[in-house]
Amino acid sequence: MRVSTSLEFVVEKTNTGYSAYAVKYPVATTGRTFEELKANALEAINLFRFGTVPLLEGQLRFQLDLGEFLGHYDVLNLEALGRRIAIDPTLLAAYVAGTKKPSTRQQERILRGVADLARELSEVHRFV
Repeated sequence: MRVSTSLEFVVEKTNTGYSAYAVKYPVATTGRTFEELKANALEAINLFRFGTVPLLEGQLRFQLDLGEFLGHYDVLNLEALGRRIAIDPTLLAAYVAGTKKPSTRQQERILRGVADLARELSEVHRFV
């Protein structure tokens, strides 16, 4: 069995942690933390590929579905986020509902906006 240098897993946030499935192989796993999920995914794919050269963690790629992300972290107000990153909030809501799928460019724009917000919040040390 030939495996590319990078194997992709789609990650979903659950109430108990994370779940993930391989895009091209019948392999799925769970983990309470993202680190545990990555370790379990590596173990699961290597068990599936038993008898071949084991993959290393760096050969796995994890993608969190954008709609899942925005839906799970509902503390992110879609209207406010939309204004912040100049995307219509109803379009963001459609991504969460799964009625529309964002392009790669749009995903990057949204995630960049969320990362900028996280960076800004991490710079707050205390409130007076």
